[in-house]
Amino acid sequence: MDEGEGEKIRLGVSSCLLGEEVRFDGGHKRDLFLTDVLGPFVDWVPVCPEVEIGLGIPRDTIRLVGDAAAPRLVVEKTGEDLTARMRRYAEAKVRALEALGLHGYVLKRASPSCGLFRVRVHHPNGLPSAAGRGLYAEALVARFPLLPIEEEGRLTDAGIRENFVERVFAVARWRRFLAAGPRPRDLVAFHAAQKLAVLAHSPAHYAALGRLVARTGRALTRAALDEYGTALMEALAVRATRARHTNVLQHLAGYVKRELDAPGRAELAEAIQEYRRGLAPLVVPLTLVRHYVRRFGVASLADQVYLDPHPKELMLRNHV
Repeated sequence: MDEGEGEKIRLGVSSCLLGEEVRFDGGHKRDLFLTDVLGPFVDWVPVCPEVEIGLGIPRDTIRLVGDAAAPRLVVEKTGEDLTARMRRYAEAKVRALEALGLHGYVLKRASPSCGLFRVRVHHPNGLPSAAGRGLYAEALVARFPLLPIEEEGRLTDAGIRENFVERVFAVARWRRFLAAGPRPRDLVAFHAAQKLAVLAHSPAHYAALGRLVARTGRALTRAALDEYGTALMEALAVRATRARHTNVLQHLAGYVKRELDAPGRAELAEAIQEYRRGLAPLVVPLTLVRHYVRRFGVASLADQVYLDPHPKELMLRNHV
């Protein structure tokens, strides 16, 4: 896989996840997947909103209170309202981050500033509901609606982890494509390389993107590029399923089966069916397909992003 001609992926991250001792208790929440596995491929942009608005280390705990749709951020012990200060900071920070060209972001789960999903919001009756979003995370999502953004807690799920990293590398690939000043034929070639990856996520987007490319004609406008990029990111945000992966694997098998003898065809079919039944990870049939693509020189598959959407060293498809 082309990893960006030596350019690393740039990810925003909650500072505590890299081991920085910035939490309310003076500790950290270092995440070994982020630092030790993904880290060699990434330039991190660490952010701790609570420290950056001037709160100390250690500090009194803060929490969301009130209406889950528009909560206030307060200091639990004193009741000091930090909502306006955090919102001003968040708006300024996400504007500054825009200039850095982030490819994705990993936030701290359950944080009243950084939590992305199901953050506790405390009500006057004292019973919290897990229905909120951290104020900084809210500003981040509003500013970058198509950016891959996840919580470290959800990345323990192998499927979510693989999907997040695939999307991150897709963002980098798309931006390199745009930076090269593409012509209509370049979009045709780019789409041809992405199409099986898209099919594994969303057949509806696969069809829509094909129609979009077909109607670009001889002029490639900025509007057409924006429409394609948006649809591509929306497609990849749809979780791929075992059934859709199986469909793509069978497509791939169709390209090489004429070159295979009967035992080879049977071996590939068995590997695909074992994956379909949950008896083998995705890497098993993919390894066979990649082998046959190289062995038989199948040029039409050589550039398929689906075969290598992210660095093999991450071993993400060993677990899905």
